[in-house]
Amino acid sequence: MKMTNYRWVVMGILFILYTVANADRANIGFALPYIRKEMTMTNTEAGALISLFFAGYATMQIPSGFLVKKFGVRIMFTIGMLFTSLFTGMLGTVSSVFGLKVLRLTIGATEAPVAIACTTTINNWFPAKEQGTASGIFLAGSKVGPLIVPPLCAWIISVWGWREIFYFFMVPGLLLSMTWFFLVNNKPSASKFVSATEAEYIADKTALEIVKKDPEIKREYKLWWLDKIVRAKKIDPLVSSTQVFKSWDIFGAAIGYFFMVGIVSVLMSWLPTYLVTVKKFAIMNTAFVSSAPFAGTVIGNFIGGWISDKFLNKRRKPMMLVTAFSTTIMMYSLINAPAEPYLLALLLFATGILLALGYSAFMVYPMGRTNKETYPVAFSVVNTGGQLGGVGAPLLVGMILDKFNWDVVFMALALGSFLCLAVVSTIVEPVEDPL
Repeated sequence: MKMTNYRWVVMGILFILYTVANADRANIGFALPYIRKEMTMTNTEAGALISLFFAGYATMQIPSGFLVKKFGVRIMFTIGMLFTSLFTGMLGTVSSVFGLKVLRLTIGATEAPVAIACTTTINNWFPAKEQGTASGIFLAGSKVGPLIVPPLCAWIISVWGWREIFYFFMVPGLLLSMTWFFLVNNKPSASKFVSATEAEYIADKTALEIVKKDPEIKREYKLWWLDKIVRAKKIDPLVSSTQVFKSWDIFGAAIGYFFMVGIVSVLMSWLPTYLVTVKKFAIMNTAFVSSAPFAGTVIGNFIGGWISDKFLNKRRKPMMLVTAFSTTIMMYSLINAPAEPYLLALLLFATGILLALGYSAFMVYPMGRTNKETYPVAFSVVNTGGQLGGVGAPLLVGMILDKFNWDVVFMALALGSFLCLAVVSTIVEPVEDPL
């Protein structure tokens, strides 16, 4: 039977949908300086407003993991994206800080099933040898959202105002949630667009048979010295929720992700304020420089996933360590950030690339540590850790700024990245056969 490649169509839909979902969470960062002109709030209150999205998001991660496991990605993604878009539009109608806080919390809670459904779709729709690349493409979408938000928001504000930002961003999510429902099934074998040949390929059946016939294929990977560093070993997969909740590897990845998501959430939400208040940039320069780190993360996610699949033979931990180490250096370097827009944009672009090289690996790592049935629960634990970082980091930045300055903020972010490096070093790299 003819080989279809519908999984890449699914990947394209995922990319667009997650771009929209992340634009919905990032637009508050650009709108915030203009909201604060209308509604007075301290830096700590502004940080709390940003953090409430991640509070709702983190709270609903583990429940969403069980819901996706029970009802499947088709239903849970559609419901999550539909309500996320509706509540985003409602942000434009509020007249108080309290109303903003309630809706930000609600948007986070309703978007939680979207992330779990997306990563579960990758786990179900792609063979193991393509999951790193697919995850890199998917997470590149998460950074395209913040990339397009600054210039788009700058245009909307200059023509209308900050409220229209949220009306504008509501519409694509409503339309795309329906697209998902009709075009993406829970599993490729149940899709009318997927041939039996592609379904077998996704299940890795062909690859497994080849390895059984020729065991020497297992020995093609030559980076034995790297396996010693990352503690690679053959280990039984986690096949139940109980095993997931008892696994240090899963919780270690969650703690590492806590620091990485925290840094991204600060760049997404506080960077425009930093550029306006400290660097005194005009609106278009603010838009240009605010986009720079996310342009870098788009490239970094592609490269990191590709390296993990093609050169590291599905090892995920090496790129996690590279990202943690390099981000420590880049956060510290921002203490002496240049005031010239193009130089600062270049520095932030490089920061984004390095930050993203191992970012997708936090999502892919549980795929190698679990089976397909327990993956939604395992990733919900990892993502809960990440989103708790999203809760704490913006709030911490607000508290720091009320007492100190941005130099202390960047020192704190550098320390967080170093702690990520230390924690991730302790988890095991699961492999089929250690060298």
